[in-house]
Amino acid sequence: MSFGSSVHSATPFLRTLLRLVASFLFFCHGLQKLNIFYTGGHLSALLYVACFLEVIGGFLMFIGLFASPVALILSIEMAVAYFVVHFHRGRLPIINGGELAVLYCFLWLYFFAAGPGPASADSLFRKKSV
Repeated sequence: MSFGSSVHSATPFLRTLLRLVASFLFFCHGLQKLNIFYTGGHLSALLYVACFLEVIGGFLMFIGLFASPVALILSIEMAVAYFVVHFHRGRLPIINGGELAVLYCFLWLYFFAAGPGPASADSLFRKKSV
């Protein structure tokens, strides 16, 4: 067995690990916005929506439930965030501070297409229905 084939066989589990890490960090961004709300800060309507999507969507992605539709919604959220918040500051993400929004946008788009990986609530439900 070559190194390449053993790495290739680990790909689904690495996808699961990537989903867990990314969704946990995304969830934390939502909690950060929620903390601003609870400590008396003011959130705009868009930040309320972003907070809701990041907390609920981050949790759903973490457990892998409804992963593909949730990932698509989160990808769209990050694209909107980039164009509404960052793009007017400059066109390049490294200049306008939008690199995290771009990275999350394409990361969620990947999970929309590739699925959540083998260790997810979606895969458990899929196995039970067969």
